[in-house]
Amino acid sequence: MPKNNLVISSVVWLVFFAVVLSAGCDTPRPRFECSDGIGCIDVASGEPIKIGVLQALSGKVAPLGFEQVRGIDLAIDKRHGKILDHSILLQTEDAGCTGEGGANAALRVIADPQTVAILGTTCSGEAATASKAMSDAGLSMISGNNSAPYLTAIAGKRAPNWQPGYFRTASNEENSGKAAAKYAFYELGVRKAATIHDGDIYTRGLAEGFGQAFQKFGGEIVLSASVSKGDQEMLPVLTAVMNSNAQLLFFPLFQPEGNRVLLQARKTAGFEKIILMSDGALIESSFIEAVKDEGKGMYFVGPSRPGGPQVDALAKDYEAKFNISPSASYYLNAFDAARLLMEAIEKVAIKEPDGSLHIGRQALRNALYATRGFKGVSGSLTCDEFGDCAIPVFNILRLDDPAAGLEGLQSNVMFTYTYEK
Repeated sequence: MPKNNLVISSVVWLVFFAVVLSAGCDTPRPRFECSDGIGCIDVASGEPIKIGVLQALSGKVAPLGFEQVRGIDLAIDKRHGKILDHSILLQTEDAGCTGEGGANAALRVIADPQTVAILGTTCSGEAATASKAMSDAGLSMISGNNSAPYLTAIAGKRAPNWQPGYFRTASNEENSGKAAAKYAFYELGVRKAATIHDGDIYTRGLAEGFGQAFQKFGGEIVLSASVSKGDQEMLPVLTAVMNSNAQLLFFPLFQPEGNRVLLQARKTAGFEKIILMSDGALIESSFIEAVKDEGKGMYFVGPSRPGGPQVDALAKDYEAKFNISPSASYYLNAFDAARLLMEAIEKVAIKEPDGSLHIGRQALRNALYATRGFKGVSGSLTCDEFGDCAIPVFNILRLDDPAAGLEGLQSNVMFTYTYEK
């Protein structure tokens, strides 16, 4: 072959290969197609990851709701406000600690199709309706405060209000009732007890759990009564308690109904012989400040307070950010709930070269259900098939010195109950 032809041929081949390589480089990346069973959320480059926050931010329960919000804020601060280089945008709604409020707040959040997940709620009554709306929309929701057995599991079986995609880092208070009953029967020597609830799934669940356990131990429930939210006058139900010859009254109520039961009982002749016991909803600074010395001698059952260097460090962060001390320890569970959710989002999100994200809704649920040994400040978290992630450990506390406040109450541990399978 002539030399000139050889050179031309070589040039042609070089051009050919250059074109082929260039074409290969220009081949577009395959477009993402969602194969998630309940759909995907696409977050464009530079757009925020939207998370709903449903909490009780009005009324007497508001202090607990704001503790949840502050715990969430602290968790976001730990990530410098970002997930996979996307900022976090919260849509915070007041659920009002009612079923109607929970449903309405959830609907406002899920109306935005870009909502990735929900943190909440404060009250279990809110959660029953909010979790149904959330689950139907294909989202996931994690609470740092809900504890009613009816939301997850009762006696190892799916509870009536269980919803797929609902999780909590607060302990199932089915075990709270058992702890209170065990202490009442074996340590206080009580054989006859009365209960009062307000009809919602949280207070009713605790009262029923106490009653069932107390009877198994050999005790008798001589009265199971109820009041309504907003009731002012408690004398009729307190008179019924006295007439039942109960030695102990277990009333797992929120404020202000819990306050009214206590204060009116203290003014009722003959009630000084009846032991008073409530639950974690009243283990709160505002309750102690409201009842003062009238609360002396009262018992409470609530989740064991976490401790250690991490807890101490987070408490300092809390005080530095909000310029107040925590009014309850439940912000720790909210902190863990937010961390658990954000890490799960990070784990399942598919990131494109331009920074955009695809988040599978079912993939997110699966990641949360697969949580094992997550190191939270509230303890090790492992989520079961019902959405319960915390290991139930409950303390019985007695209020001996109201002037010592919440710290004094939480330090005065009379008995500790750990979940027994």
